[in-house]
Amino acid sequence: MAYELQGSIKLIYDLQTFPSGFSKREFVVTTTADRFPQDVKFECVKEKTSMLDNVNVGDQVNVFFDVRGNEFKEKYYVNLVAWKMEPLGSISDVKGALGDGGSAGSRSGTAPEPPGGYFDEDSDDSIPF
Repeated sequence: MAYELQGSIKLIYDLQTFPSGFSKREFVVTTTADRFPQDVKFECVKEKTSMLDNVNVGDQVNVFFDVRGNEFKEKYYVNLVAWKMEPLGSISDVKGALGDGGSAGSRSGTAPEPPGGYFDEDSDDSIPF
């Protein structure tokens, strides 16, 4: 089963090559789809490592991936293996589209208001974990 996730590239790690000839490259995507931003680490293997050559930190992307799991010495591991990536634009492209280089919710001369409800004492879900 294939999955997809949209977000911005936070980190791109160097290519790792192993003595067996296997190679992989990892990267982190920050998504804001939920109430709190999530940093999700993916890996590309073999020839798919080259899809990271055309993206930069800050670029908005849509990542298509599979979930892979394995057991080693009675410990279980989960890997998110990316097999396709579509660029959605970069942060500078988004700022340029806004026209003023600012955020869509900001007013000139004032700081943007934080979203409400995060630390509302009457709310049962005010803690992010």
